Amino acid sequence: MRLILGAITLATVLITGLMPAAARTASSASPAGASHAPVQTCRVTTTIPVGDGPNGVAVNPKTNTVYVTNSEDDTMAVINGRTNTVTATVEVGGDFPHAAAVNPKTNTIYVANGDSNTLSVISGQTETEVTTVRVGKSPAAVAVNPKTNTIYVANFGNFRVPGTVSVISGQTNAVTATVKVGGAPLALTAISRTRTIYVANLFHTVPVISGQTNTVTATVNVGGTPEGIAANPKTNTVYVATGTTVAVISGRDNKVIASVPVSGLNPAAVAVNPRTSTIYVPDEITDKVSLINGRTNTVTATVGVGEFPAGVAVNPKTNTAYVTNFSPTPRGNSVSVLSCRKR
Repeated sequence: MRLILGAITLATVLITGLMPAAARTASSASPAGASHAPVQTCRVTTTIPVGDGPNGVAVNPKTNTVYVTNSEDDTMAVINGRTNTVTATVEVGGDFPHAAAVNPKTNTIYVANGDSNTLSVISGQTETEVTTVRVGKSPAAVAVNPKTNTIYVANFGNFRVPGTVSVISGQTNAVTATVKVGGAPLALTAISRTRTIYVANLFHTVPVISGQTNTVTATVNVGGTPEGIAANPKTNTVYVATGTTVAVISGRDNKVIASVPVSGLNPAAVAVNPRTSTIYVPDEITDKVSLINGRTNTVTATVGVGEFPAGVAVNPKTNTAYVTNFSPTPRGNSVSVLSCRKR
């Protein structure tokens, strides 16, 4: 999984660099009256040292706790969102913990271990691993539907094993279904209200899975190299980082309604604050985070963070974003904390 992700980053930079100028400056749609929409401003208020190779990040808004997967030392850092300090380091039962997600209702954290083909289930109360679940080949991402207590794991696969999504019951910690999505799934997001899962396939597409039937009901062609994805459940809108742009998908008809140019060459993660309709897109090459106004589908600001920002998560209650800086340099192995407010 380590070699795969390194090759993906290089390939994405080469592909986007060779794209025609017209493709790199795609249009974005803005609704009427959008110029009067409130704008978010953010600044880095602190940088928190964590473990080796911080990659995935997830937030429990109920407890104001942040969880960071340290891919290179096989641990998970637990951060107090009030004090911005690491309060615990949890050993995960797998190799190369690449991504994390939280079920705030059960206070359970799920970590996808890319090189051991497992999912670690961790109690937020005891900060210990409860069990590990065997999933597909090279799990790269995880998402949770808190309403149904269902976990979804994107399994990247390889040249011989096609990409799949493992469906896991949060009650039994057992795989209940495996959905074939093809391509090379790197990220996914779940909208609880509609019970719909959107999967970012590296090769141009976003398969749409029904959480009721566990089948692919549509495939959205977004172009580029989709690596990051997140949804705004309030507006039923999905945002996909495709390499220099973010594709905006309407959840009502699963059609691309806008394409937003962002800063840099390799935006590989996305997070959404549904309360402010702000989308956060870190770029691994320029070390900046683009802020997109979800009402206007335009970039309103960029914020510099640490080196090689790989993941991002938001606490909507505190209007704070957390960005993992993967690089082993002095500007990496850390989490940048972005405090935001309306301007």
